[in-house]
Amino acid sequence: MAKKSLTEKLFEEQKEAMKAKDRFRLSVIRMLRAELQNGAIAKNDALDENEELAILTREVKKRQEALNDYQRANRQELLDDLNREIEILKKYLPEQLSEDELNQMVREAIAESGAETKRDMGKVMSLLMPKVKGKADGGMVREIVENLLQ
Repeated sequence: MAKKSLTEKLFEEQKEAMKAKDRFRLSVIRMLRAELQNGAIAKNDALDENEELAILTREVKKRQEALNDYQRANRQELLDDLNREIEILKKYLPEQLSEDELNQMVREAIAESGAETKRDMGKVMSLLMPKVKGKADGGMVREIVENLLQ
């Protein structure tokens, strides 16, 4: 059996949420499906797995950035909803790399690129990011690369 695309999984999950009368989950799934559809329309073709992952990652990141605004505004009910949305969206992301796994991958990329100083950071990042896309936060990757190149 072929691996299901994110769009197919979301369609099935949407049906389940409707049957379970889980309005919150249903609204998050519908929003994500709409974003994926908008991406396909913009591309004028079906999205591949990496493009779907990029849209999903962007949606999670948007919500994580909004958390700080809601905390500063002391809006607990919105903060709770946003955290629930993030949890639902993260369910569709690939399993995240641990810090140890990420450190190992960064060391390998540094060795492979021959990087020695922070000036070589671009070489390392260009090797590393395609491997960790969707599996690790880009800011965390950059931070580890910077620390190891000092």
